[in-house]
Amino acid sequence: MSTTGAIGLIAVFLVDLINLFYISLLGQQHMTAAVAFAGVVGFFQVSFCIGVMIGIAAVVSRATGAGRVDDAKRMATASLVLMGAACAIVAITAYIFLEQILGLLGATGETRTQAISYLHITIASMPVLGIGMACSALLRAIGDAKRSMNVTLTGAIVTAALDPILIFVLHLNLVGAAITMVIARLVVLAVALHGVHRAHQLLGKFEPAKLRADTGAIGQVSGPSILANLATPFGLAFVTSFMAPFGARAVAGMATIDRLTPVAFGLVYALSGAVGPIIGQNLGAGRFDRVRQTLKDSLLFMTIAVASAWLILALGQNFIIRAFSAEGITAELISLFCSLLAASFFFVGALFVSNAAFNNLGRPLYSMGFNWARATLGTIPFAYVGSHYGAIGVLVGSSIGAVIFGSLATWVAFRLTARQ
Repeated sequence: MSTTGAIGLIAVFLVDLINLFYISLLGQQHMTAAVAFAGVVGFFQVSFCIGVMIGIAAVVSRATGAGRVDDAKRMATASLVLMGAACAIVAITAYIFLEQILGLLGATGETRTQAISYLHITIASMPVLGIGMACSALLRAIGDAKRSMNVTLTGAIVTAALDPILIFVLHLNLVGAAITMVIARLVVLAVALHGVHRAHQLLGKFEPAKLRADTGAIGQVSGPSILANLATPFGLAFVTSFMAPFGARAVAGMATIDRLTPVAFGLVYALSGAVGPIIGQNLGAGRFDRVRQTLKDSLLFMTIAVASAWLILALGQNFIIRAFSAEGITAELISLFCSLLAASFFFVGALFVSNAAFNNLGRPLYSMGFNWARATLGTIPFAYVGSHYGAIGVLVGSSIGAVIFGSLATWVAFRLTARQ
């Protein structure tokens, strides 16, 4: 589940990394910085969708594990309707307050103009993105990890093929990258719907009379999960605002790190998504011993994955710096992350795994609490103090909270599973 999930999830984040790579080849720092600011806004949107996905996967996997096939199909259909409506509301809200949001993040001048142009195009496709992600969650909830992987992998292939054409051949620059992203999302949706509807006949009849109850069931997990997931981009927004005064090169360095991280640690990100349905099905079947064992094995798996990725980053940092045409402070930030700060993902991964356990053990508020504690108490004060020592200080400070709250969340998760 984690390996196929990692390939699929890496494909999602690879889309952003490919976009950044091609934009960096233009040699215009304000465009690279614009991608960073747009990425923070986009991160809020994707985090919202992931929160809803967690609720969908948890509810449908429990129904599947308990043998309630008709309920699972009905809730699957309801989940797509809810995701589409929710994403449309979020997109409209983002359009209304876009300039104010970018202003709070510290975007100015040409960088701000470029970010607005990019986001005006990509925000419109948020409902498409959301429904596609919901379909991927449904496939994973019934155990079809390979097809779920293929859904997101298709988007990366489309992006890799179209980006150079629109950016360089048609000379559309950042707008070309945005158009590519919209096309990729449409393709992902088509492939995802085919898997859910045609391959598995997972979508049942839409029943408006039961929509309220289904919304409550999904929302019971999704609501706290959304709030929990929004904590990370919230913390990133503050880090970006602290980094902005050090110039476009510093922001560009942070943008490279932010897009490199989920690709390098794709197994860790995927693990949190893979653990949920496994815990959910075993919980539905009353196998509490396997719930505890899943948590233990997940942490061991995560440790090996992080150590491997850290080693690759450390050995390949010079290649990464050259590939993204990084110079000065941009290169210094990338080097620091690859050689040292990547180790903090031991604790980020522990937090991810613990949150997956909380969500599926009926304690989603724990997940929300730990995520927000890390994003606020564990990020803002440290990044603020670090900003007095330059851009490097901001990056170091923002990594400290993961150690504290990742360790604490793991301890609580083990205590919780011991009571089942």
